[in-house]
Amino acid sequence: MPYKVGATPRQGMTPGKGQTPLTTPSRDNLRINPDMDFDEQQEYGNFAQQNQKDLLKRGLSSLPAPRNDYEIVLPENELQQNDQHMNEMEGFIHDQADLDAMRHAEMEAKRQQELLKRSQAVQRELPRPADVNANIMRPPPGPSDPPLTELQKAEELIKKEMLTMLHHDAVYSPTDTQLGIIPGSKKAVPSQKTVVNQAHHLAYLEQNPYTEVDDRDLEQARELLRREMEVVKRGMGHGDLSLEAYTQVWEECYSQVLYLPSQNRYTRANLASKKDRIESQEKRLEVNRGHMTREAKHAAKIEKKLKILLGGYQSRAQALMKQLHDLTEQVEQTFIEKQTFSHLRQHEVGAIPKRLESLTEDVNRQTERERELQKRYDKLQRKKDMLALGVY
Repeated sequence: MPYKVGATPRQGMTPGKGQTPLTTPSRDNLRINPDMDFDEQQEYGNFAQQNQKDLLKRGLSSLPAPRNDYEIVLPENELQQNDQHMNEMEGFIHDQADLDAMRHAEMEAKRQQELLKRSQAVQRELPRPADVNANIMRPPPGPSDPPLTELQKAEELIKKEMLTMLHHDAVYSPTDTQLGIIPGSKKAVPSQKTVVNQAHHLAYLEQNPYTEVDDRDLEQARELLRREMEVVKRGMGHGDLSLEAYTQVWEECYSQVLYLPSQNRYTRANLASKKDRIESQEKRLEVNRGHMTREAKHAAKIEKKLKILLGGYQSRAQALMKQLHDLTEQVEQTFIEKQTFSHLRQHEVGAIPKRLESLTEDVNRQTERERELQKRYDKLQRKKDMLALGVY
């Protein structure tokens, strides 16, 4: 490997002429100076170092005097970083599920806010008439008719507002009957009558537009109604109506109303003929059968789903019920045996004194008999001894 001038020789390299091994050679790249020995190199290095110091001092002495006037300026990089951070936050991409949930919540809140301005029948999902009866309005008074009173004018205004609300609800919040939905089905089957009714509602609303009432006016109206109800309640002596009384009144009023299927309307029961009554009852029976069939199908579907979902639990429950039944029979059998042995023990306990008394009497009798026999034996033995001695 050739030796480069001005580089530190590595181990194994041969130093040049006039160089000491493992030392830095003189930096004479242009080869201006002739080859020098070690002492000359040392002297040249000291001179060059001193020359560099002098040049540095002269350069520093030519600098202007320092001044202490300065300004504090916010770094532009920090401002750029803040702007970039705000831009990143504004450009943050939300998850689609979160966006859908937020949109759904906003739509639901908006729907609830709009629902508060609708009629009570729509808010409480109460039944509404399929057709709007406009005959409730008074006919316009003729030339010879007396003018309407203020109360009658107020009643007419209320009726007109009620008709407008009914038409508006029929268009924007229609019932299943108004949509043509068959009872027990979720599919709408619009008929010619349904289309005509919707057109009639829209035509009425064009002539009598529906105006939304301000929230403050609604609150004032509710307060006025509440006060009026309190006045009527106190004036007529009405108290709190119980559920039983309300049910009784409802049943009595409902029994006086009869639905006529042929005319598609309700009427008083006392004004209907026998044929109309029979048709009404047949229609009610048909409707009830339809409800029963629909509920039976719904129950069968639920049972099928529950059977699939809870089949394992049912099998396990049946096995546990069988085990419980077997254990119950064993417990009953064991209880019967326990009762039997308890009765036997009571009988045995009651018979022990009698048995002891009988055995005691037998022992005493036997003891007395043995005593008599011993006496007799003793007597005979003495008699024998005396006979043997020749006493007699």
